[in-house]
This record gives sequence, structure tokens and C-alpha cells, in this order.
Amino acid sequence: MKNNIFKLTALLFAAVFLACNSTQDKTSTNSAVQDAEMAGFEVSEAKIEENLGFLASDELQGRATGTEGIEKAATFIEEYFREHNVEPYFEDYRDRFEVEGKEAFNVVGFLEGNDPELKDEFIIIGAHYDHIGFGEAVGNDSIANGANDNAAGTVAVMELAGKFAETDNNGRSLLFILFSGEELGLTGSEHIAQKLKAENLDLYAVVNLEMIGVPMQGKDHLAYLTGYENSNFAEKFNEYAGEKVLGFLPQAKEYNLFQRSDNYPFFEEFNVPAQTISTFDFTNYEYYHHVSDEADNMNFQHMANLIEAIFPAISKMTTTEEKEIKLN
Repeated sequence: MKNNIFKLTALLFAAVFLACNSTQDKTSTNSAVQDAEMAGFEVSEAKIEENLGFLASDELQGRATGTEGIEKAATFIEEYFREHNVEPYFEDYRDRFEVEGKEAFNVVGFLEGNDPELKDEFIIIGAHYDHIGFGEAVGNDSIANGANDNAAGTVAVMELAGKFAETDNNGRSLLFILFSGEELGLTGSEHIAQKLKAENLDLYAVVNLEMIGVPMQGKDHLAYLTGYENSNFAEKFNEYAGEKVLGFLPQAKEYNLFQRSDNYPFFEEFNVPAQTISTFDFTNYEYYHHVSDEADNMNFQHMANLIEAIFPAISKMTTTEEKEIKLN
């Protein structure tokens, strides 16, 4: 009888040991696959130039909210999502609202997480795709094309959405939101932040991309983070990326940029890390809200490098067992 009990115990121990090893092997394999996918993520400068060139073209007439131009931009983004198997989060890709008597809409793509325990938690990756329409004329040109502000951020969100859809390695669920009405007082982000809060969305963090079309000079990081001191976002992000992607810009705090982009309504509604990544540092680009904010003035190599650096950090954000990025 004792021998039988001993044998049964030994068999149970062996089974548990093998199961644990199998789980560890599977985890190691998944981690290795994820690392390989992240290491192999390359952004095509030509594709960025093509997509940004359309969004900032004269055909779109400066993408002012409520115009035919921004309608064309929205359709373009929707087609990109559809082609890259990024699903709509609502009944379709459009989250509709009204501002100043105009019909407006955010464009929202969705990728469900693949971890059964984490997929109910969400990370938002966003950028505003609207601009001001027309500006003070220079010669015969009065179209404020908004290449840096913010076709650049829009294209980055599209690239990241396509890559996450391709690799399918996000443990947490992802929302890719292109906001309208930013130039009219953050109305699009305010609308959807309130809407998602009413739905009790479990929001982990917001990564907003704003004016990333030109590089900073003389810095030891690729971009700065607004509200830098409000959380450990930059510290953890750089750790996940394996390089110093994000740093501190004194002017961002001086001009309170944390409250001046589409991250802020989510911070107000959810009280979670919701911050903006940017490279416009007030010295490296002179065409803010100017008709010369054209695609020809963008640095596509810089944009590709930054997007490639951002991807592995967000990928890691989706898979950590705990929500490691926290408010201070």
C-alpha cells in the first residue's frame, strides 16, 4: 500500500513538473517570438511619405473639422484599417459627435488582446487628424496642409495599427483613435473619453502622438513626453524599448502642453497615465499653423526611426502582468 502511495505521489509530482516546464517553455517561446517580431519591425519611409503626402495634400484642403477634406481623410484611414484587418470598435469606424453646429467624427480601430486575463484592459494609441483648413496666404497658397500638425502623428498611429494587426502579439486590447475637433478645443477626444468612461472601459494608459515630423537636435532622446513628471511613463517606456526614446522638455512644462493635446481629456475622465509624445520643441520647426506646413518639410527617416522605437515599448506595455506604468 505504501509503495502504491509512493508511486502515485511520484507520478503526480512528475506530471506537475512536466506541466510547469511545458508552461515555461511556452512562455519562453512566446517571448522569443515576440522579441523576434519586435526586432524585425521596420517602417517603410516610402510608405510614410505616400500616406502623409495624401493626408497633407491640397486635395484635402487642410482637413478642417466638418469639411469635405476631413471626410476624405477619414475614408482613407478607414480603408487602411480595413486592409490591415483592424476592426471597428463601434458599429463602424466612426464615433460621431457635433461641434459648432458641424457633424464630426473620430475614427476608431480595435484589436482585441490575445491574453485571456489581460484583454479586458485597454491601451489607447491616438493622434488628431484634423487641422485648421486655411491660413494666412503666402503668394497664391492659403491651404494650411497640416503635415506636421498632425498628419505625422496620424500616419504613425496607422503604421502601429498595421504592425500590431500583423504580429498579433498584444496581450491587452488596443484602440487606435484618430481624433477630430482637436483644433476646436479637444472636442473629439473629450467626446470619446466621456463615452468610454460611461461604458466603464478598463483603461490602462493613453499614448498620444503629436507633431513628430521633424527631429530635435542635440538631445540624447528621440522625443519628449508631456506631463513628464506626472508618472513613471518615460522611465518604463525607455526600459521597454531598450533605449532612451523619451525625455523631458522644459518648454513642455512651461507652456503646459500636457493639457493642450488629446491625452488630457482621458486623464481627466480616467485618472490614468495619458500623455503625448512629440518632437516639436519650438526651435526646430517654424511652420506651426502655417500654409508651409507641407509634406516636403517632413523628415521621413526620423519618423520611421521614432515609430520603430515606439512599437516595442507599446508591445511590452500590452503584455506585462501588472499595470507597471503609474501616476506619481
